[in-house]
Amino acid sequence: MKQPRDAILVAGSANLDFVVRAHHVPAPGETVLGRELAIVPGGKGANQAVACARAGGVATRMVLALGEDAFAPLMEKSLRDAGVALHITRVAQAASGVALICLADNAENAITVAPGANAMLSESDLPPLDGIGYLLLQLETPLDTVAAFARAARDQGVKVLLNAAPACTLPSGLLATVDVLIVNEDELAKVAGRHGAVAEVLGSLDVPCAVVTLGARGCCATERGTFVLQPAFKVEPVDTTAAGDTFCGALAAALCSGSPLPQALRRASAAAALATTRVGAQSSIPDAQEVEALLRSHADARPGALDELAQYCGVRSFRS
Repeated sequence: MKQPRDAILVAGSANLDFVVRAHHVPAPGETVLGRELAIVPGGKGANQAVACARAGGVATRMVLALGEDAFAPLMEKSLRDAGVALHITRVAQAASGVALICLADNAENAITVAPGANAMLSESDLPPLDGIGYLLLQLETPLDTVAAFARAARDQGVKVLLNAAPACTLPSGLLATVDVLIVNEDELAKVAGRHGAVAEVLGSLDVPCAVVTLGARGCCATERGTFVLQPAFKVEPVDTTAAGDTFCGALAAALCSGSPLPQALRRASAAAALATTRVGAQSSIPDAQEVEALLRSHADARPGALDELAQYCGVRSFRS
């Protein structure tokens, strides 16, 4: 009897975030006097793993690289406390990854990452994929490693979700191994190598499913030629850090649980909206009960929201 593939493996980065609140994000050459400093676990891979685990319904594992320093235990504890099973590569010759974040009062941020041990994650670090239904990847680890992980997953019948962030030109052949591509609007243009209406650019990508997140507008997806729209949930944001990662992790969990794409986008959008109402990365990610409560309180989209989103994206026919 075949082993069920009902778990998610996240392969990617883990950082310790140093977050300073300030009135605004500094312009080039500008010094801004900040306020309090918070030191919290982050990193795209780790954030997405926490979001997967907190979404409920699927077992979540993560493969990551950490230095042998005082930062590593803080990141490990956050992941384990969220219920993520870890496959850790210890790197003696590099520090654990860190991120320097300026968080403005309008909830915008500016982030600089020192990858450290994340840059040492290699093809040989991929654990066995027994029981894994989906592999979730990002681009804060070496591109060659990401591509090798994706190929290995595809060869073993594992679905591959790629969050192509930070934006870069992808290696030849990587998209051919991807089942679900997740990008924001800037990343979409970079991956596609062109600008234009969201729907036009999204539809030009040769992947079975592609999703573009559009901040406060919502998100737009295409699945084998059919567009799906999901307006954003209206909240009062205080910090957008990890909102995109929360979306990716919650979407992966919903898809792995068997949810159809429209329902999965709705759950992911609700989780991301809640993440913006709190300060921090992993500390801002909601659990399944909180997402359910928001979904119940927002049973219907704001009148006109779907039409506005369709017009912005250049979509004429869609599902929601």
